[in-house]
Amino acid sequence: MRGLDLYIITDVCNYSITYTMNGLTNHMSPDDHFQDLKRIISATGGKARRITVIMPYLYESRQLKREGRQSLDCAMALQELIAMGVDQIITFDSHDPRVQNAIPLHGFENYQSVYQFIEGIFRAAPDFHTDASKLMIVSPDEAGMKRAVYMANVLGVDMGMFYKRKDYTKIIHGFNPVVAHEFLGSDVAGKDVVIIDDMISSGASALEIAHGLKMRKAKRIFICATFGLFTYGLKRFDDAYEQGIFDALLTTDLIYQPPELLERRYYTSCDMSKYLALIIDTMNHDGSVSRLLDPIDRINNFLEKHRN
Repeated sequence: MRGLDLYIITDVCNYSITYTMNGLTNHMSPDDHFQDLKRIISATGGKARRITVIMPYLYESRQLKREGRQSLDCAMALQELIAMGVDQIITFDSHDPRVQNAIPLHGFENYQSVYQFIEGIFRAAPDFHTDASKLMIVSPDEAGMKRAVYMANVLGVDMGMFYKRKDYTKIIHGFNPVVAHEFLGSDVAGKDVVIIDDMISSGASALEIAHGLKMRKAKRIFICATFGLFTYGLKRFDDAYEQGIFDALLTTDLIYQPPELLERRYYTSCDMSKYLALIIDTMNHDGSVSRLLDPIDRINNFLEKHRN
């Protein structure tokens, strides 16, 4: 690969890959995947012209700022990759893109999935409308406000948000438990609502928010998350769907999707392969990625075709 551009794609969330140790079958963890990434970079011997790491789910991206005595895993991982000779890091819907401040003089591109979500919702519900009187975008917390604001502005509809009221006197499983989700926004009665977030972990928060919106007489609930981890399985989503709490669940194929998820009738997978291929092709020809970072033109073209 001497003199060639090298693009390494890694899914640190792919728990489907196993290895045997001492007679036991173990599933690869994000740490294992990150170590394999470093092994590949090391094996190049510094001969590649440019090395670009494509890591859709940014390794340890929820651990991005110091609070108390917490570590800064994500920032240290970025610095380690740059020290090994990586020229560019590409990720999607980073939990907080400000983590790139750890490597301010090196390439870090954070792409979003709003276009694919809009396209996916129309596939899940062909009668979906983007009229301001029929639709609202909701952020599940204050951290995801920017994502929801962007989608609402592009579609020309209203938005709302929930904030998590926590009990800071307790720590359960390493976190302060959420006492309640308080809604801030206009009336959602009779409207379709899109809940958009960067990831679904256990899914408890997303389903509680969907339930709260249904209690406020929202019409249909579409849950969109770039990364679906489903750390406690799919049963709670199955039960919630049967109870009519939400109408469709959408995540991307940027990380591993278990076969049982793809079989759920409420699930829609948003394919990112064409978008990722376009990003790689543009970068490989030293083109500008500015138009790829902001998908507003593609969204407007899609909506115009749908209206026609």
